[in-house]
Amino acid sequence: MAVLRIPSRTASNEGSVVRDEQEIRATLAGLGIDYERWDLSILPENAADLAPADEVLAAFATAIEEMKQRGGYTTADVIDVRPDTPGLDAMLARFDKEHTHSEDEVRFILAGRGIFFLAMDECVASVEVGPGDMLRVPRGTRHWFTLCDERRIRAVRWFQDTTGWTPHYTGTGVDAHYQPLCFGPAYLGPRVHSTLRA
Repeated sequence: MAVLRIPSRTASNEGSVVRDEQEIRATLAGLGIDYERWDLSILPENAADLAPADEVLAAFATAIEEMKQRGGYTTADVIDVRPDTPGLDAMLARFDKEHTHSEDEVRFILAGRGIFFLAMDECVASVEVGPGDMLRVPRGTRHWFTLCDERRIRAVRWFQDTTGWTPHYTGTGVDAHYQPLCFGPAYLGPRVHSTLRA
């Protein structure tokens, strides 16, 4: 289930963290972002993480076609990123700076976790996505994305034109002021174990 974080517009308040599905959907809709929860139980256990891409696409064929109709998308595929994916750091570096796209970015998360940062007029909201979350970030939306500490994500993606889906960097530098919130202790470095007792 997604976690939405919206910073406060005042220094005296840290902002809000939203975990309720309906509230996340309504809040993101107000920002122009579509959010839905899709049922992964139509796949056998662990299939969302392990099944071949064609089996996943077949299992969700009806929902994928409906999304194509809704957004004018022509194709869908499955991206599968793991910690040992060759060139992973270079791949992530393409998308971890504020950018826009000339078409929508639509992702249905099958496995793993990541975080989308959404640059609004006066703040940057973030939505941590995980299995079952479907997010549509409309073309032209200023955003960036990174993986959580597991460095794992598997997702269905939709495209209007796969050759045109490239990041257009804004160069504002706002992304440098935000750390991935889903990293937790792993982001701070390895835990040190001690035999000392209080």
